[in-house]
Amino acid sequence: MTTAPLIEIPDRFNAASFFVDRHVAEGRGDKAAFLHEDRTVTYAGLQELVNRVGNALLGLGVEMEHRVLLLLLDCPEFVASFFGAIKIGAIPVPVNTMMRAQDYLYFLNDSRARVAIISQPLLAEAGPILDQAKYLRHVVIVGKAEGKHIAFDQWVGKAAARLEVVETSKDDTAFWLYSSGSTGFPKGAVHLQHDMVVCSDTYALQVLGITERDRTASAAKLFFAYGLGNNMYFPMRVGAQGILYPHRPMPEGMFEVIDRYKPTIFFGVPTLYAAMLQVKEAEKRFDCSSLRLCVSAGEALPPELYKRWTERFKVELIDGIGTTEILHIFLSNRPGKVRPGSTGQVVPGYEAVILDDDGKPVPRGEVGNLRVKGDSTMAYYWNKHEKTKASLFGEWIQTGDKYYQDEEGYFWYCGRSDDMLKVGGIWVSPVEVENTLVGHPAVLEAAVVGKEDTDKLVKPKAYVVLKDTYTASVELEAELKHFVKDKIAPYKYPRW
Repeated sequence: MTTAPLIEIPDRFNAASFFVDRHVAEGRGDKAAFLHEDRTVTYAGLQELVNRVGNALLGLGVEMEHRVLLLLLDCPEFVASFFGAIKIGAIPVPVNTMMRAQDYLYFLNDSRARVAIISQPLLAEAGPILDQAKYLRHVVIVGKAEGKHIAFDQWVGKAAARLEVVETSKDDTAFWLYSSGSTGFPKGAVHLQHDMVVCSDTYALQVLGITERDRTASAAKLFFAYGLGNNMYFPMRVGAQGILYPHRPMPEGMFEVIDRYKPTIFFGVPTLYAAMLQVKEAEKRFDCSSLRLCVSAGEALPPELYKRWTERFKVELIDGIGTTEILHIFLSNRPGKVRPGSTGQVVPGYEAVILDDDGKPVPRGEVGNLRVKGDSTMAYYWNKHEKTKASLFGEWIQTGDKYYQDEEGYFWYCGRSDDMLKVGGIWVSPVEVENTLVGHPAVLEAAVVGKEDTDKLVKPKAYVVLKDTYTASVELEAELKHFVKDKIAPYKYPRW
């Protein structure tokens, strides 16, 4: 596979110029870029807001490579703040809106952000720690601002509507995204100016087949690497439209978004698809006919969920895997060529290999460590040298996932490298047991972990969420154990 995107990225390149200014220059200024509640923002309107944010940041003393923390709900102000910072050579750092106060203090101090732009509802959690942030100088509030905080609308309203893009290299830092690991503090993955173009020109164009006629909706928020592509820079790559939904992605709410805004591509996660399938008569109550494709990522999609979704809603559902470090999806099923239960094949522009613990390739069909090569991979983790060295191997990155590849090139997820279970001397994938349990008519969701028995030997233990019409009982527990034994190798069944 080649790692070259569909366009040749020049050495002098700024992502804001490509994703924002280009559309106005090419005559798409009057076209809708984003829908948000009752607002419609055109590409020309977005460009003006981006320019005003960039100028307003300059007015606060923000310079090239200064970090700007974004604690924002999904809204046009997120997009404008993200690209407004990039346009002046500053570095936006979107962070998770569901974290706790001490997490935000860590993000602010680790990034050394001079400015934080925050949605007013999120101040209840973040507000108490802002005075403790060592490098923070200004706080801008999207919504009502009090005290020394700056109101976003007034701030940008005073700024000029024209802004020349700063000269940056395609290899300059563009933005950070924080990645949480199994141990330690979150790690700031440093992404470069060209990374979003690579993801757009590989996965979005060549797997999704996205065009300017598409309209995207994503349950994953913009602060996630998954959501940032799904609902921001993928549609902006081709002049399409994104639907920005600031609320919690609940099953009924997602159907309401689909019914009201008529997206053509919907991005979700398996847990959400399972919950949406629980909504009674959804296919009758909500118009989902606009959808041409649904996408799942974030965790492995059980084949039973795929079957139920596609049969009920008559729309293709493709599963894939991406990481914060690689920015978006690098293994994916293809529309019309789905292998249910698998993560699909390598996305054009990426390479993937499966290696043993010594870094040597394993034979087809054997489980090993997934290593990926692609030009959207982060440059490094900010201030985490040892973590960087443990993840990056030249042009390759170790994802921490266990996979095997079948003879037809499809990749099959077997869990994280740190949650595989050794049962009776044999590797057991918790994901395989979980998928099997979800195939039982009583089970909505399942999670399988390892537990030591009286002999200190690890055996699988299952936690299950039952569907509304079922009640837990000793008889059902025995039935589920038998069900797993009957479906997969008997030694894999959960003992508890």
